[in-house]
Amino acid sequence: MERRSFLRGAVIGTSAAAFGGTLMRGAAYAAPAQPGAGPYGALGAADANGIQLPSGFTSRVIARSGQKVGSTSYIWHNAPDGGACFVDGTGWIYVSNSEINPGGGASAVKFNSSGSITGAYRILSNTRTNCAGGKTPWNTWLSCEEVSLGYVYETDPYGVNAAVRRDAMGKFKHEAAAADPVRKVIYLTEDESNGCLYRFIPTTWGNLSSGTLQVLKAGTATSGSFTWANVPDPDGSPTYTRDQVSGAKRFSGGEGCHYANDTVWFTTKGDNRLWQLNLTNSTYELAYDDSLVSGGGAPLTGVDNVTGSSSGDLFVAEDGGNMEICVITPDDVVAPFLRINGQSGSEICGPAFSPDGRRLYFSSQRGTSGSSSGGITYEVTGPFRA
Repeated sequence: MERRSFLRGAVIGTSAAAFGGTLMRGAAYAAPAQPGAGPYGALGAADANGIQLPSGFTSRVIARSGQKVGSTSYIWHNAPDGGACFVDGTGWIYVSNSEINPGGGASAVKFNSSGSITGAYRILSNTRTNCAGGKTPWNTWLSCEEVSLGYVYETDPYGVNAAVRRDAMGKFKHEAAAADPVRKVIYLTEDESNGCLYRFIPTTWGNLSSGTLQVLKAGTATSGSFTWANVPDPDGSPTYTRDQVSGAKRFSGGEGCHYANDTVWFTTKGDNRLWQLNLTNSTYELAYDDSLVSGGGAPLTGVDNVTGSSSGDLFVAEDGGNMEICVITPDDVVAPFLRINGQSGSEICGPAFSPDGRRLYFSSQRGTSGSSSGGITYEVTGPFRA
């Protein structure tokens, strides 16, 4: 999934000159034919679920907090958050965290080849504020605790093996994780206003029981080169992991993280930015910054979870904002892909594609009620770009 860097603060249908004419690494800006519309076209009227989608796409509700999932007896968890999909024979599984404390944990929903729900169950219990996480190449789900001195738990989406706490991955306010099978490391974001970006190098790839935790070192600029340094005490006590290495680069509230083709993409909520690490030459840069949009009106605000599609598009969920999932294309178009109406007290979480790329799953963490008990998990089906 080869990508170029994006226009900082790009707004679809508007020339780059409106933002100072700055393009990152010479990326070409491509405005869509219709202002306000991205590669899938303009959003239509809200459907019966209150979701605005482009033409050809439909939505359905998969689960609601406190209610049975489909025809199963399993009660869906409160405050659904980060998620991922896994192949399951001819079907698939969607896992979802629960961002509550106490309780937390994660659940799974099974689908057959036609997309019908065939089961639902718990895969992690009795943890704290499980926010985002990440999928491993060996088909486990890393569920991350978004609390001070929180842990990463490795869970089994298939519900066979018990979850295991992975202490070697460090104790800090974990947010998201992204596996890099080329360098055999896992990148980790930290949801602190002065947080850091980490990578974990397992002693043996595929086994997270031991390894080395490192932190990214760089200057204070928004682009430049970076290095990695070992964190002396991953336990984070008495000194937080982010304060143990001189020169560790600070990021304002690390959120979603996604790896693809020698690049790491991650968001920071404190400054509404999307960053990229270029792993082939050890440089970093801003990929999107809504503060650079002249006169406001940025298409993407409240950046949070991020995932990618086979076409090379990034899908970024909003925490607040207009309650949208926005798409960023390799041609630097930034546009809403969907919008949820009537849920301004919520946030969008856990975007993940089914293995065949034809269905997108995500949750509204607090739904229409604005309460953790009002969470709704959705599926959107349609002609996603291959």
